[in-house]
Amino acid sequence: MRKSMIYLAVVFVQSAIAAVLAVHAMTAIKAAGPRLERENSVVSDLKLTDLCLFTEARYTRHPAMADRNTAFQDYPFSFEHFPSGSLIPVPEIVRK
Repeated sequence: MRKSMIYLAVVFVQSAIAAVLAVHAMTAIKAAGPRLERENSVVSDLKLTDLCLFTEARYTRHPAMADRNTAFQDYPFSFEHFPSGSLIPVPEIVRK
C-alpha cells in the first residue's frame, strides 16, 4: 500500500470523526435547551452573580474576587498548594 493511500485513509477517518462530533454537538445543544432554561431561571431567582471556577482555595474561586496575598500566606516563595493555581494566570496587579 502506498503512503499516499495511508495518508488519505487517515484524513478520511479524521474527517468522519470531526463530522460525527459536530453532529453530536448540535444535538446536545438542542437537548440541553430546557435544562439551561431551568438553570437560568434559578440563577435569576436567586440573584447569583459570579461563577465559581474552582472550589479548592478562596484565591482560585473567582479571579476578580481574589485576595491577592492569600496565595502567599505561608511565605512569599511557597509552592502552589492546589492544582487549580497552575491553571489561572497571575493577575496583572500582582505582576506590576
